[in-house]
Amino acid sequence: MSDLSGEIIDNRYELISLIAAGGMASIYKANDLRLDRFVAVKIMHPHLANDEEFVNRFIREAKAIAALSHPNIVSIQDQGWNEGGAPAVFIVMEFIDGQTLRDLLFEKGRLTPSELLHYMIPVVSALSQAHGLGINHRDLKPENILISRDGRVKIADFGLARGGLLGSTMTVESSVVLGSVSYLSPEQVERGISDARSDIYSLGIMFFELLTGSKPYDGETPIQIAFKHVNERVPAPSTLVDGIPTALDELIVRATSPNPDHRQKNCSQLLEELQKIQVDLDPKRSQLSLDLDLPLPTATPKRKSARPEVRVGNTLVTRIKTFTEPTRIKNNPTKPTFIPEGTLKGNIEVPALSHSGEIRRKTSKRVRRNRIRFLLTLIVLLIIAGGYYFLADSGSGVSIPSVVGMSQADATTALSDIGLKTFIALKEIDSGVPAGKVISSSPGGGAHLKKGETVALTISLGAQVIPTPTPTPTPTPSPSATVAPVTIQSYVGLTSDQAQSELTAAGMVVNQTFAYSDTVAIGNVISQTPDGSSPVPPGTTVNLIVSQGSSTVYIPNVYSLSGSYASTELENLQLKVVVRKIGNGKHVTNVSPKVGTQVKRGSTVVITLG
Repeated sequence: MSDLSGEIIDNRYELISLIAAGGMASIYKANDLRLDRFVAVKIMHPHLANDEEFVNRFIREAKAIAALSHPNIVSIQDQGWNEGGAPAVFIVMEFIDGQTLRDLLFEKGRLTPSELLHYMIPVVSALSQAHGLGINHRDLKPENILISRDGRVKIADFGLARGGLLGSTMTVESSVVLGSVSYLSPEQVERGISDARSDIYSLGIMFFELLTGSKPYDGETPIQIAFKHVNERVPAPSTLVDGIPTALDELIVRATSPNPDHRQKNCSQLLEELQKIQVDLDPKRSQLSLDLDLPLPTATPKRKSARPEVRVGNTLVTRIKTFTEPTRIKNNPTKPTFIPEGTLKGNIEVPALSHSGEIRRKTSKRVRRNRIRFLLTLIVLLIIAGGYYFLADSGSGVSIPSVVGMSQADATTALSDIGLKTFIALKEIDSGVPAGKVISSSPGGGAHLKKGETVALTISLGAQVIPTPTPTPTPTPSPSATVAPVTIQSYVGLTSDQAQSELTAAGMVVNQTFAYSDTVAIGNVISQTPDGSSPVPPGTTVNLIVSQGSSTVYIPNVYSLSGSYASTELENLQLKVVVRKIGNGKHVTNVSPKVGTQVKRGSTVVITLG
């Protein structure tokens, strides 16, 4: 995509400079000509603007952010289509002048536990509110955490957000391809499903990376990394770095558990655990902090007692500081001293006051003002306590366990045991989930319901493959003909998991290799040998070639990005990067091949920093 700097979008937003680019869109710093302020304008790449699914997903991001109102989430201000000039589908967001968490990690190498808590507690707090509204981020990574110059932390890019407010149209393949594979939970990789605990898994991977300076898994291809998330266990950070508190170490191990039921049930619980660790690290730290960017309640200032009140007749007056008291009277500070009018005190005569009513009114007003301040402070504290109670899901009923993958009977029993009812909302064909197993539940695992309420289940009908009858072997007197050949089906176009499971169960040996495909979805079978056209003896090796995604990618727009950030963007697309510098250049001034060029994965891209 060409640089649109200088263009005016929707007759309102003047694009100033490119500040970031990704696989779906580019983000520009812009001037809102109507309100005269800086904003960030996110514009979808032109080659995707004709794809209805991508456009709908782009608009869902706008709706996702607009549904949220939290100081640690980048706010959305507008969305639309450019009617004149360069064609563009765009979102207008709050402009954050600063850097990403990825940039910070590049600079520091890794963070200390205290630094991690400082930056991530606001993130978890924001996600707690999003999850409360039924919105899961589904693409958490350091690139999507922004840090402003004044230190405020913001979550950006709800482009893969999913929840009740947004609908659920994302397919398994699209979610795996579009999500950042290094942070995907096992359930997202295996079944394309996610709930709040999937975001917790991604947070756990981020915590690990921030503390150790590296991701827990690496591989030559995204699918290799995805398989490791499913089949391996994330190690404790303390095995790589010394000085990590035991509580934080255990929190990360729990958050990255392959089983969603073993993780923290929601971000409210995770937030509470992080705040406790933060206080344990720094006992002087107030637990009521400004992580949410909310002002603390202001206490009523104490009045100085340097000028105690005295009563002249029926009137209260403040004793003047220059009074001399040869014989000092010990006064109760809460009880004014009575002095008759006209009496000499020291060398100064206290005059009789003619405006005693006015002074009484002022005193009464001060008392009322203090009472109002007290009541307002009490209300603020009650609101904060009520908000915490709501976010922590206190008293909200029972937590729904994950029943995905269970049989219908087991899921019904598990939910019945905690006082919830079930009904079958839908039965559908799903080649990735065996027949009779639960595909999904609504509400999903990790949500809360009151006892007696109902959970809707979607049950799999399986792959619905019509079985090929096995021919009856012709009797033969030969003693070696005791094992009948087996007819296997063709798994081309189906998932490799299904092929592996069913072929193994039929007594076959399965050998998988991977290849790129522009037509077969990632994780599905491209070709099979033997192809299933004729029976084969048990123990036969079946060779499967599995798709690892498209063989080509488009060169993204990385102009004006820092060298490290641009390199990461390109390497995530499995491109090799060569960096050339002009002087002390730090930002990309040229890209070869040109932005928007379709190239093979593994191709070399040269970026010039000027």
